Amino acid sequence: MKVQWTIEKLDNFTNEIKSLYEKGKIKAPVHLCGSKGCEKLIDIFKLYREGDWIFSTWRSSWHWLLSGRSPEELKKQILAGKSMHIYDEKFFTSSIVAGILPIALGVAWGLKLDESPNQVWCFIGDAAFECGLTKECIRYAEGHRLPIKFVVEDNGLCVNAKTQKIWGL
Repeated sequence: MKVQWTIEKLDNFTNEIKSLYEKGKIKAPVHLCGSKGCEKLIDIFKLYREGDWIFSTWRSSWHWLLSGRSPEELKKQILAGKSMHIYDEKFFTSSIVAGILPIALGVAWGLKLDESPNQVWCFIGDAAFECGLTKECIRYAEGHRLPIKFVVEDNGLCVNAKTQKIWGL
C-alpha cells in the first residue's frame, strides 16, 4: 500500500535527513527539497502508476517517496552518499543538468516499441529547462508520440537568481 504523503510528512523526512547531515552522519553533499511549490508534486504523483519509470534531478528524494518507494531504502542511499544518484530498477537520478533527458527519451522509445502500458516521468529543474538539449528532447518526444511526461519544477530561483530574470520575463 502506498503511503499517503503530505507536505508535512515530506518536510519531516527532509528535516530528519538535514539533522543527520548536520550531525556529520552523511559524508557527502545532500540536496534536499523545500516545500515551496511542492503541493503540485503530490497531485502529479496521483497520475503515476506502478511500473512507470522516473528520471529525476534535484528533488529526487520527494519523487522517490511520492512514487511509493521505501523511505528506508532512500535513507540508506542518502546515508551512503548517494543523494544525487538515487536509483532502483525504474528510478534514476543525475546531478548533471539536463543529463538524464536523453536516457529518459531512450526508455520511452523502448516502452513504445514494446507497446508497454507504462510511461516515463522526467522531472527537470528550471535551469535545465533553458538548455537546448531539453527543448530537443521534448520536440523529439512529441514528434514520435513517445510515452513520456516532462515536468519542470520551478522554485522561482535559478542558481540563486530569480528564474523570471534568467528567462527574460
